[in-house]
Amino acid sequence: MWRRCLRLRDVGRRLLNLPRSGLTASEGLGPKLPTPIRAYVPPAERKRFYQNVSISQGEGGFEINLDHRKLRTPQGKLFTVPSEALAIAVATEWDSQQDTIKMYTMHLTTLCNTCLDNPTQRDKDQLIRAAVKFLDTDTVCYRVEEPETLVELQRNEWDPVISWAEKRYGVEIGSSTSITGPSIPARTREVLVSHLASYNMWALQGIEFVVTQLKSLVLTLGLTDLRLTVEQAVLLSRLEEEYQIQKWGNIEWAHDYELQELRARTAAGTLFVHLCSESTAVKHKLLQG
Repeated sequence: MWRRCLRLRDVGRRLLNLPRSGLTASEGLGPKLPTPIRAYVPPAERKRFYQNVSISQGEGGFEINLDHRKLRTPQGKLFTVPSEALAIAVATEWDSQQDTIKMYTMHLTTLCNTCLDNPTQRDKDQLIRAAVKFLDTDTVCYRVEEPETLVELQRNEWDPVISWAEKRYGVEIGSSTSITGPSIPARTREVLVSHLASYNMWALQGIEFVVTQLKSLVLTLGLTDLRLTVEQAVLLSRLEEEYQIQKWGNIEWAHDYELQELRARTAAGTLFVHLCSESTAVKHKLLQG
């Protein structure tokens, strides 16, 4: 998906047509909020108040312009992203809105707002440890003892991913049927903390976002290292649920909606990670994969 976004670069260069100066978004994109305890919850829908979306390059990076007004974060900061590709992707989200602005569909914009405002006031180390902590309850590490068909399905689908991660990072992860989950060695945590430390703050926000969606650090690593596609990672994260659906049937539209929404959020988070990672770091990881 990120490759398709990068191919927007040539088309998107025409968006670099506004001067750096200009009016700020007097309409506002939400009131200035006090720092909340949790990350942002997208506001309700509102009427689209702009005609054109463009990007321009400023001193701090790339900015998003709605008509001639510059986009700002919920805390009133100038909305500035570090790369042109990410700016194009965010601009595409705004341009794709129809009569109403549905912020809950704009995952890249929300992630950027979180990075710029940092509402939970976490530093890099806290982001890394929050992601690694998911190993304690990682989806692919928890196994059932029955029925045998599901036991075999989990073994066939999850074991190869765990084996890949163990080989890729030189660690031990394992799996368990115990309610307490597998015992993760301290060295495994240290190695993965060191690996995640190679990412910048923006990319780490995206990684934690994906980990939260999939309830799995192992599957997220597979995504960021290009071992898994979004569709594969989502299916693996929902393996037991999909098994139950196959056995008992679907519930009207609810399961399909949930599946599509999870795919959208996971895809956006994965794209965000790659667009926020330095190209040299990404190439380095690919060569080692």
